[in-house]
Amino acid sequence: MEYIIFIILAYLLGSIPTGLIVGKVGFQKDIREHGSGNLGATNTFRVLGVKAGITVTIVDILKGTLAAVLPVLFQAETVYPLVVGIFAVIGHMFPIFAKFKGGKAVATSSGVILGVNPLLFLIMVCSFLVILYLTKYVSLASMLTGIITIIVTIVQQDIGLTIVISILTAFVIYRHQANIKRIINKTEPKIKWM
Repeated sequence: MEYIIFIILAYLLGSIPTGLIVGKVGFQKDIREHGSGNLGATNTFRVLGVKAGITVTIVDILKGTLAAVLPVLFQAETVYPLVVGIFAVIGHMFPIFAKFKGGKAVATSSGVILGVNPLLFLIMVCSFLVILYLTKYVSLASMLTGIITIIVTIVQQDIGLTIVISILTAFVIYRHQANIKRIINKTEPKIKWM
């Protein structure tokens, strides 16, 4: 019963459509009608600008972090935080508050990792930034960061973490299918460094 309560709470947390809220409240725009139509941080950056993009990124990360630490906050020792965190990511991808059309799982997945392993989160951020700098593709940086993180957890011999990271990375890659096709066709938008 404990697991069910935490899973529901995590899913509802993940379902908060940050990009939609920031767009409508701050800019009177529905970002689903602009850019890629995605509710995530990347589309927010493109449609609403840097400040809005940073805000959405931070909040989407914290959704995953809060979900992962809920069992700790409520001293539910039999509940595995990473499992709960997975449902926040599912909520982010398929939010009940936005007709089940959400983001691509990147920020919220990283937030889950931040909640249980801050050092690994730091490695992820550094990996993402380096790959992004070299390739200028946000989508490719997101997917490769997931794969690198899996390798790191294998080296650390943390089987539970490896399994969960593999699931989260599978989510990220699945949600980026269209991006993969565009990268292959060389039509994927690149970011512009100032």
